[in-house]
Amino acid sequence: MTNDAQRDALQGRHRAVALWCAGVVVAMIAAAYASVPLYRMFCEVTGFDGTPRVATKPSEKVLDRAVTIRFDANVAPGLPWSFAPERTTTKVKIGENALAFFRATNTSDHPVWGMATFNVFPEQVAPFFNKLQCFCFTEQLLKPGESVEMPVSFFVDPQITTDKDAYWVDTITLSYTFYPAAPKSGVAGKVGNPATPEAVQRKGQAG
Repeated sequence: MTNDAQRDALQGRHRAVALWCAGVVVAMIAAAYASVPLYRMFCEVTGFDGTPRVATKPSEKVLDRAVTIRFDANVAPGLPWSFAPERTTTKVKIGENALAFFRATNTSDHPVWGMATFNVFPEQVAPFFNKLQCFCFTEQLLKPGESVEMPVSFFVDPQITTDKDAYWVDTITLSYTFYPAAPKSGVAGKVGNPATPEAVQRKGQAG
């Protein structure tokens, strides 16, 4: 084989490797976008990894015992948002239907989709931390510079007091992390789950 033929063959192999690597990167990005909602759905159903449950109705029983709820907010690399709770802690009675607010702001010059994952610590209380309404249930779209108030409605199930691993807990941390989300076609300039009128009314009553 001549030197030119060897060089052409080597360049061909290099191009093939480059194309293969590019394909792997694209597949990894696609998997990253898909894995967040799939992982979230799995955790919501099972309570795995400190994920709170989704409730279909408010608690009907309120105990005299109270617990402290801490709110933690994070933004993953690559998402040009600021994100923080309006209050870092609150005290609620077990079984009491409570409402908390977070604020997110798009600090970039272009529209950005985001999606939140969530966890409860310590993990053994996750099956007893129930959400009725949450911005984390849907992807969020923020326009450049847009800021939005995001509510979460929740309660701590009174059954926690009968659980041998969780009955002693008096402080619960609810933690959110927003990640970049894939843009949705045909949707523009609309936030996925802003504060509902009912949530705003409840906030005014609480204030």
